[in-house]
Formats: sequence, structure tokens, C-alpha cells
Amino acid sequence: MKIFSARILGLCFLAAACSGTLLAKGPVYSGIQNQTVTLTSEPAGAAVYLNGQLICASTPAVVTIPCSGFITPDKKNMSAAIKRAQYESRVQLVFKLDGYQDGEVALLPKIAPLKGNKYQFAWPATASHVFKRDPKVQRVYDQDPTIVAGEAHNRVSRDKAGQSALEQTIIRWFFDSDPRGARVYWRVISSVPAEVKNTNETYLMTTPFEETRSFNILGLTYENSRDVQIEIKVSKKGYEDQIKRFNVRQAIDQQEISGFFELVPKEQPQSQPAQAQPMQSVQQQYQQPYPQQVPPQPYQQYPPQQQYPQQPQQYPQQYPQQPQYR
Repeated sequence: MKIFSARILGLCFLAAACSGTLLAKGPVYSGIQNQTVTLTSEPAGAAVYLNGQLICASTPAVVTIPCSGFITPDKKNMSAAIKRAQYESRVQLVFKLDGYQDGEVALLPKIAPLKGNKYQFAWPATASHVFKRDPKVQRVYDQDPTIVAGEAHNRVSRDKAGQSALEQTIIRWFFDSDPRGARVYWRVISSVPAEVKNTNETYLMTTPFEETRSFNILGLTYENSRDVQIEIKVSKKGYEDQIKRFNVRQAIDQQEISGFFELVPKEQPQSQPAQAQPMQSVQQQYQQPYPQQVPPQPYQQYPPQQQYPQQPQQYPQQYPQQPQYR
């Protein structure tokens, strides 16, 4: 009998509370404030929606949400009016991530009294959600031998460096060229820039190049790795640049990125033949001025030669003729 009477009394109190809430006059809202909210999720990379509109492409992020600012509740039933204002002014956020069940997070404000019959909203500055695995997707990836169980959507992040399976997967990089000594550059080309960003060229070394390294590309997952490529560029002075691109998902399965570059010499510009001079007519040749003539020098007189006295001519001495003997 006592238990029955206690139940009847509780139902009466519950009915009174409900009737007070339902019969309370609606609060009067005034002013809208922009509240800055930090959105996080586990795992990261979730998209967040407000009233069906995308406000965050990938968590973690900081967004600004328009919220109610002030209310003026009914004086007759103040507590019921404040509870009603909290429920009607709540902000409902939806977190979505591939391979996980969608999650909803409600931001409920705290109402603080001001002077008079006016109250102000105080909104929370953070909103976080922990995802649960989708059972259907979990079964599919548990049977895929190329993906580590539970790692299909695990994203490479600075917050948890080295904890994803992609960062622990070692890939062999090998590149060679003929002739050797060419410079090797690499960069990331992404078809999903909202998840994986494109990068600039990074210098590695000269050919031949061989190294083992992991895929520590921020935002990379097993799922979006199909939409990401690694571009290798080889450059050498006097030869044409060559570029090859490799799919990241294929490289993960093969655990190797390798290639050989047959460099092609650049074409040297051909020397232009000497232009033939046009032939001049006979008239043009005769019209050319004669070369300048040297003026004649004045005649220079030399002094006469010194004359010596003429010597008498000497004749040979004649001897008397000798007699001839018979």
C-alpha cells in the first residue's frame, strides 16, 4: 500500500512539472552571437554538418557558428521557460566519416542571468565525437588481405605520428638513369586536395638513388591512396627533363617504387649559313671612289760628287825586241 501511494505521488509531481513546462509562455529571443567552436573527432578527418550544410571538411578544425544571444523568459514560470529556451536553442552537429557510423553532438547553452529579466546564453567552446565502426564495412575490410584490419580509414596525422599502418609500411625507392648523375626530385599530386594536400618538388639525390622509406604523407589513408600519386622528375644539364608518376596504392601493394630514365640530349641550335653578298653591277663598281693617292714628294738635290784630278794614263813598259835565232 505504501509503495502504491509513493508511485501515485511521483506521478502527480511528474504531471505537474510537465504541465508547467508545456503551459509556460515561450521565451523572447534577442540578438545573435557568433560562437567559435573547436571540432575534434576520433579518428580525425571527419566532415561536420549543421542543418544539412557542411561547416567543416575535415577535423580537427575551428569554426564559427551563429547562436542565440539573449532571452527574456516568462516571469510566472521562470525555470520551465529557461529549460525550454535551452532545448529550442540547441545546436545539433552531425559528424560523418567513411567506414564509421554517423554521430550527432548537441551543443546545449548555459543561461546566466543579467540585470532585470534578461538572460544571456553561454555556449561551449568545443565539440568532440568518438566514432564507432560500421559493422558492415568492418566485415568487408577484415576479409581484404591487402589492408590491415581496422586501418582502412586510419589517417596519417601529426597528432598521432607513427601510429598508422601506412607510416609503418616500408617502401623501396630505386631510380637510375643513363647517363648517371642526374638530379632526382619528387612531389605529391592529389586528386582529393581536401584530404591530402599537393606538395612542391623536393630534392632527393643524384642517380643512382636507392632508399627505403615510409609513406608519411599527411592525410593519407588506404582508401584515398588510390587518388594520390608520386611524381618523380629527373633533370640533368644538357638533357631533356623526364617525369614519371606512380600510384600510391599500387606502390603500397608492391612495396616498391622504381624506374629507369633514358635521358635524351637536347637539340643544339643549328648555325645559320653566311649570307652571300649581292653582286654589284659594273656601273656600281666604277662609281666607287678611287683610293687616296699619295702626293709626290719634292725633288731633293744632293751635293755634286767630289771630282778628283785625272791621273795620267800609264801604259805598260815596252821592252826591246829580242833577236830571234834560227
